[in-house]
Amino acid sequence: MIIEHEQFRATVRRFVEREISPHVAAWDEAQGFPRGLFAQAAEIGLLGLGYPERLGGTPGDWWLRLICMEEIARAGSGGVMASLFSHNIALPILLTNATEELQNLVIPEVLTGQKIAALAMTEPSGGSDLANLRSSARRMDNPYVLNGEKCFITSGMRANWIIVAARTGGEGAGGISLFVVPGDTPGLTRTLMQKMGWWASDTATLHFDNCHIPASHLIGQENAGFRALMENFNGERLMLSAGAVSFAQVCYDEALAWARERRTFGATLVQHQLIRHQLMDMRMRIEASRAWLHSMVTRLEAQEVNPAWVADLCLLKNQATQSMQYCADAGVQILGGSGYMRGTHCERIYRECKVMMIGGGTQEIMKELAARQLSIG
Repeated sequence: MIIEHEQFRATVRRFVEREISPHVAAWDEAQGFPRGLFAQAAEIGLLGLGYPERLGGTPGDWWLRLICMEEIARAGSGGVMASLFSHNIALPILLTNATEELQNLVIPEVLTGQKIAALAMTEPSGGSDLANLRSSARRMDNPYVLNGEKCFITSGMRANWIIVAARTGGEGAGGISLFVVPGDTPGLTRTLMQKMGWWASDTATLHFDNCHIPASHLIGQENAGFRALMENFNGERLMLSAGAVSFAQVCYDEALAWARERRTFGATLVQHQLIRHQLMDMRMRIEASRAWLHSMVTRLEAQEVNPAWVADLCLLKNQATQSMQYCADAGVQILGGSGYMRGTHCERIYRECKVMMIGGGTQEIMKELAARQLSIG
């Protein structure tokens, strides 16, 4: 890679070693991390990475974003990664669909860490079936009146700006619109959700009770929100894949270090053939997934985004998260009793596998979407 990329990697690595890694266990127990971490990350350009300079962003290619994910993952906390970068699944919708006025209102303060942004799509009744969401926004002269409920919302408890999908038209995908909802809107209440993993991420259920949303906060055209949501998934799934490969690597590194030190039956674990083979199975999956990931980024940078690329992205997400699951399981097994105790990376990542396999589209949906993109069946 070019020097700029390696310099950036070194900067992010120092930041992680100093500001994140020493605290992740405590942040897990506290079910959140200090809000000041957003501003600290913004100072070195992490929050604005890939956003235009006119909005306070840090220009950079997808390789820089990949490096960022790899280095943040070294702390071994998916909860920190998900919440610290929750704006990356919310703001791209504004960049491609919102007015300049709305972009200027929301994006700059988020990129400096002063405000937090979240995306609210999923509902208790529908899960991944976004085309049939039930939240509604009725036009009442100027304001829209928003009612409904959203769940599994990352950064949902403290987000200052929430991108909300709601029904403004008829049934199905053609009746969905997107809105920017201020976090202090009267009628908005939030409930913290208790989860298997991602403890350091404040995941919430959001309740909208006759919330008045200015018409100027409509993103794009009315009833045209579904397409924007689907296009937004590409970036989310690519970064989920990058995170999964990186977390798999973290499990491998921790398991290898442990196997080199831990002695059983007069030898270190790594001297036992069974353990060596298990480590090689981990490495095999990691390198295969990483090669596929790099291929996808190369194609994206070359603007080769077509149905075949989207299909491969869906399948990559499955491959990468399955590799993460395998490596977390193998890592816990190699660490033995220590792998079952809180405080190890493998234990935490083991708890966080399923959210990576479900978030951004379940494995089953990824397979079906890939088949449709390839016109199979």
